[in-house]
Amino acid sequence: MSRINMDLTFESQRTLKRILELIDLSKLTKDDLDIFLARLDKNFPALFAKLYHLYGDKYDFFYHLQQLVAHLAAGIIARSGKLKKQDTLRLNKPDWYRDHKMLGMAAYVDLFAGDLKKLKAKIPYLKSLGINYLHLMPLYKSPKGDSDGGYAVSDYREVDPKLGTEKDLLALSDALSAEGISLVLDFVFNHTSDEHPWAEAAKVGAEEFTDFYYFFEKKQEIDDYNQTCREIFPTVRRGSFTYLEAQKKWVWTTFNSFQWDLNYSNPAVFNAITDEMLFLANLGCEGLRLDALAFIWKEKWTQCENLPKAHTLIQAFNLCLQIVAPAVVFKSEAIVHPDEVAKYIGKDECQLSYNPLMMALMWESLATRETKLLTASLKKSFAISPQCSWVNYIRCHDDIGWTFDDSLAQQLGINGFDHRRFLNNFYTGRFEGSFAQGVPFQENPATGDCRVCGSLASLTGLEKGLEQNNQRDIDFALKRISLLNSINMSIGGIPLIYQGDELGMLNDYSYLDDHSKKEDSRWVNRPVITEEDTKLAEKAGSAQFFVKQSLQAMINIRQQHQVFGIAETKILETYNPHLFAYCRIHESGQKMLAICNFSEESQSVNSSITDILASNKMVDLLTATKVKKTAVLELGAYQVLWLVAE
Repeated sequence: MSRINMDLTFESQRTLKRILELIDLSKLTKDDLDIFLARLDKNFPALFAKLYHLYGDKYDFFYHLQQLVAHLAAGIIARSGKLKKQDTLRLNKPDWYRDHKMLGMAAYVDLFAGDLKKLKAKIPYLKSLGINYLHLMPLYKSPKGDSDGGYAVSDYREVDPKLGTEKDLLALSDALSAEGISLVLDFVFNHTSDEHPWAEAAKVGAEEFTDFYYFFEKKQEIDDYNQTCREIFPTVRRGSFTYLEAQKKWVWTTFNSFQWDLNYSNPAVFNAITDEMLFLANLGCEGLRLDALAFIWKEKWTQCENLPKAHTLIQAFNLCLQIVAPAVVFKSEAIVHPDEVAKYIGKDECQLSYNPLMMALMWESLATRETKLLTASLKKSFAISPQCSWVNYIRCHDDIGWTFDDSLAQQLGINGFDHRRFLNNFYTGRFEGSFAQGVPFQENPATGDCRVCGSLASLTGLEKGLEQNNQRDIDFALKRISLLNSINMSIGGIPLIYQGDELGMLNDYSYLDDHSKKEDSRWVNRPVITEEDTKLAEKAGSAQFFVKQSLQAMINIRQQHQVFGIAETKILETYNPHLFAYCRIHESGQKMLAICNFSEESQSVNSSITDILASNKMVDLLTATKVKKTAVLELGAYQVLWLVAE
């Protein structure tokens, strides 16, 4: 241990002793006090070091530290006995989220069910699919009209009235828990809406809250930052700032003008957001999705993304959870360079992470019919800490951005800039021969960059095939959907299904008729799920029936085999540019070899690839058919094999 670390440890112990003498702990029961003190003893030295690194130069550092410990004590007091028991269960089985039976769904409450009470009534539907992880998109109070899909939060503690009440949310949380379904909520902590009480107070000059956000009076400051910060929503606003006419100031707004970035250089902001985080944890959620976490720390002359102190902040938040609500895990939403994504993943930071690289490159492979970039990229980036887990997804509420490593692509003869242009054109139907019907999102007039929106079914060609009544195109689209679902279900991590994709739902263009939504094309893949949609997926012979039945079969197989859970993933070379392969290796010795054809044409692979299974007799789990080891294995159009030793 270095001298500096020794000094900080000693100082943290001395500081904690002083703080505990100053704050009121009389409301803690004896059991709670024992737990609180034990967790402080374990976690406070690290928390102190993180916060000292961030705020140690502040004259009032000790005051804010004292306030934070008081917030943590209040969080313990507010935590129900049931949740405290859950803490114990999760601490005894810390890798619970790596189980082979884990299966997630992401949904908007209103679009999926109508409101919280109706969502509670849909729990049997979730159970029938095998869902045991339900991520609800932001359900907090937000501005009327455009609220960035709820990601402009006006009050973390008030449910959007159209969805219900806090009482309804607690009832839903209890009902989900009783059925073994973990609730995941959004932790929108980079910004608030401009209608949040903190923002309203800042508007009228309340001194306590003007430092909760970034305000600038000089235009030169804005110009300096805009030189290095990239534009996220260029069609909404150029640059990263919004001018407030009434205040004669600019405010930092990375995303929309109504989303004000929080100023984490102010320790009072860390404390206030920690309090909101603990409130959400005490509602009964077991996961918090960290929205826009790459942007939370700002420094001039940087891109203000992925800065080291952003990681320090997240680690400090994590330590606060370990003290109050250790059953709750963080899920990283870092849609950035793959090397940067990996930095947020760790037991001390985010135990779960979206896998944007795999998502983007599965679509890339479908468009090119080649898997070289997918294979090379996952060989480099798929392996993460065995204490953590990917959350794999094909689609989400957002857009598809073409996240991949340009230097790696260059080694494969791919020009990153040109390739992204091709992918954008392909998935928005602008490329001749494309099967996709997607919609461009945030096209940047200066760079030509954009992202793509669309449902799973529409992007894989089902919408186009149905419109043209072309059975061949419909069949290919259904095979593409099964191909993507198969990888999502088997490659390792928590598979996440986005609402409606299990029903084969198509793009919903009705958003164009809504003034508050028509400028945000992401609403094309946020359809309202109706009873008719559900019935269509139950109608034998329909394309939607095939989508749901195929997915359900994969889910059933996954939940019967531990090799899909806590196991190692090894990405393999197929020496066929159209095939992608990987092997799942369980500690028991059980293995599963997946081989996927990303082409409309039949493809072959040398049978030596199956040597990893150490058997001449194999079974394809997907079809329950026996496979003999011959010189080559043949795969039909978009066919997938899940091979295990017989």
